[in-house]
Amino acid sequence: MARPAANSDLNRREFLRLSSLAAGVAVQPVPSVAAAASERPSDAADEPVVYLYLGPDEAAVVEKLVEVMCPADAFTPSGTDLGLARFIDRQLAGGFGQGQGLYLRGPFRPGIPEDGYQRPFTPAAFFRHGLRRFDEECRARLGVGFTEMDASAADAALAQVAAGSWDAEPAFLAEWFNEWVYPLFVQACFSDPVYGGNRDKAFWRLIGYPGLPAVYSRDFVTYRGRPYPGANDPKSIEDFG
Repeated sequence: MARPAANSDLNRREFLRLSSLAAGVAVQPVPSVAAAASERPSDAADEPVVYLYLGPDEAAVVEKLVEVMCPADAFTPSGTDLGLARFIDRQLAGGFGQGQGLYLRGPFRPGIPEDGYQRPFTPAAFFRHGLRRFDEECRARLGVGFTEMDASAADAALAQVAAGSWDAEPAFLAEWFNEWVYPLFVQACFSDPVYGGNRDKAFWRLIGYPGLPAVYSRDFVTYRGRPYPGANDPKSIEDFG
């Protein structure tokens, strides 16, 4: 999936379309961009953010990542306001990040993708190591840490990392970004808000996704190719608690 440039409205629309299709979401038109843009998390600025895994410096880099990848614009609030950094932190702190179900004792060997995860540390530790390496490379190559860059420079840096331009062998940073950072970012955008991201269901509203009602099998037939009546008021797990 193409990584969109941060400052392109066209690329933002294409990202939303491709990401939702990859996630199995049936994209339906929303009434208007203005209506979607009016949905703003009312308590985003007041709600304290508590990170469970990331330290302060690490959290600052992740917040900058999601701000660059999801800048505030006419479509959504910023990535931080949408809780995307919080979602990533919770995933790292939970079973996924801590390697639940993974064999972590070795021996480890080079293999093919079908072999799955083959590293002597947890996914969260791998992600943390990538954050540190990425920030070190920013300082070495550009003279400033990632959090100190303006949006344009930060966007360009991420594009170079994704393309593998910052890697010698092995391609560590490209793997870190393309296989860990970006997938977690997409999950954060389209997750149920109960998991910390997609605050106020902003991305669901934007693409016309109704949330939990989408799992009703009869509706797949009834509304295939047509706007779902409840898409303007999507339902989260929290709404049925």
